[in-house]
Amino acid sequence: MKTIKAISAIFLLVATFTACKKDSQPGPDPTAPTIDNIEVGLNNNEMGVIGRDFHLNLDIIAGDKIEKVEIKIQQISGESYEKDWSFEISWEDFKGAKNATVHKHFDIPAAAIEGKYDFLIIVHDQNGTKLEEKRKITIYNESNLPIDPKLEEFSVSARSATNRVLYILTRGGYRDPVTLEYGNYPVRIGKGEVLSAAATISGTKGDGQIYILLINKKHHHRPESVQAIDFSKAIVIDVFSHEDLVNTQRWSHINFERTGFPEISRLLIGGPADNNSPVPGAIDGLKAWESGKYYIGMIYNNTTYNMSMFHYIETAVEL
Repeated sequence: MKTIKAISAIFLLVATFTACKKDSQPGPDPTAPTIDNIEVGLNNNEMGVIGRDFHLNLDIIAGDKIEKVEIKIQQISGESYEKDWSFEISWEDFKGAKNATVHKHFDIPAAAIEGKYDFLIIVHDQNGTKLEEKRKITIYNESNLPIDPKLEEFSVSARSATNRVLYILTRGGYRDPVTLEYGNYPVRIGKGEVLSAAATISGTKGDGQIYILLINKKHHHRPESVQAIDFSKAIVIDVFSHEDLVNTQRWSHINFERTGFPEISRLLIGGPADNNSPVPGAIDGLKAWESGKYYIGMIYNNTTYNMSMFHYIETAVEL
């Protein structure tokens, strides 16, 4: 009997030890977040300018749910700087989401110091994990940029049989790109009218390309670089490239002052095709004509220096 009791005690001890051992084993590691489609700077050019807007885009898939997204700009060991400077910013807009597209613009502070930096993207997950991605960026003083393209003018006109004209310009008044007259008319475009647009840019050289687009606002598509244009949604009003351009104060894709440039493109509202090149795009499917609010935008990309700029206004199309 004593032997049986002893054996039972041993079995009980082993079972208890095994259960404790199982309880003490850690569970599976939580899944960390992942990121993709990262753009650091417009066109992913990894450049910032002191006092100006900086573009960031990335797609996140959380391991569990997103807690916050954090950015750190830090000086690099071994690099020379005028003085110490660093920068941090975080967003909780995406808290609780399983996945998100982070599209943010923030200013490089006026106190920033020119130089090369580590650019850290840190995604915190609610399961306690985090992902850190490091990129390199260069921060410039405005005066030291290789080029500094700026939009001087952006004008749009719509003409009907009664010659009604609308003008829209970023500065210097309102100028019709066909007659060169100035004015200010309602921002509205009707079926059968002919839409024309022109953009004038300063501070650029080398090779570049400009697109002028008409996009239905319902698509929530406002591309900020040529590479980001979805041509299934964007109607091309005009497109033009320049090559080996000498540094100039003013360059226009139709050029008001010099000869030898192409005629301004004209888009028929309600027409069957746009002005994309080399092959016009059919205006059907997602970009089929309909009444509503539209963006008219210009996107310029300098391929020599990998720098971009964009500008949008809003209008109404009435069919």
